[in-house]
Amino acid sequence: MKYGVLGTGMVGLAISNRLAELGHEVMIGTREPSKSGDKLKSKNESVQVGTFAEAAAFGEFLFSATVGGVSVDVLKAVGASALNGKTLVDASNPLDFSKGMPPTLFVTNTDSLGEQIQRAFPNLKVVKALNTVTAAIMVYPKLVAGGDHDLFICGDDADAKASVIRVLNEFGWVNILDLGDITNSRALEGLMPLWVRLYGKLGMAMFNFKLVR
Repeated sequence: MKYGVLGTGMVGLAISNRLAELGHEVMIGTREPSKSGDKLKSKNESVQVGTFAEAAAFGEFLFSATVGGVSVDVLKAVGASALNGKTLVDASNPLDFSKGMPPTLFVTNTDSLGEQIQRAFPNLKVVKALNTVTAAIMVYPKLVAGGDHDLFICGDDADAKASVIRVLNEFGWVNILDLGDITNSRALEGLMPLWVRLYGKLGMAMFNFKLVR
């Protein structure tokens, strides 16, 4: 499978390196490949580096790992033709740091970043996932409690969600709860104020939520 990963921060690097480790073909997209190519290749020689548009065109399956404030703009710059019909995992959050810490959400309650992406690209199959854990846990869930914790996903397309679950299983996720359609992104993104405060209280990011029934 060919994967395109949009974003070269800690999330994009973690996802692209893990996919390559699992034997997939990967291209990571960045705004200026000439400035970051050597750094990114040093992480994993098999990961190709290109522009956002090149990574989106390369991938049969996409990850959005950009900062939430630019996620829609990056995808618009890529263009619908490179996105139509593909599945995109949206791992971003609508965090607003303009007033310092803790951040607020620039969209919440009646809308979400996941929904904004889906509306902007109706032929793209958007699945919200991985936004509620830190980068290391996204790709190595067994680093916390041996993997005995939960990941939540949502999206409108059942087949797309099934394909995302298969990838998450490859990462090592076992407990995956599908919340339903893309409007449930409001709840997943809404967990971030709690996550940030737990991060501050615990002094580290290696934790996750577990649903006990």
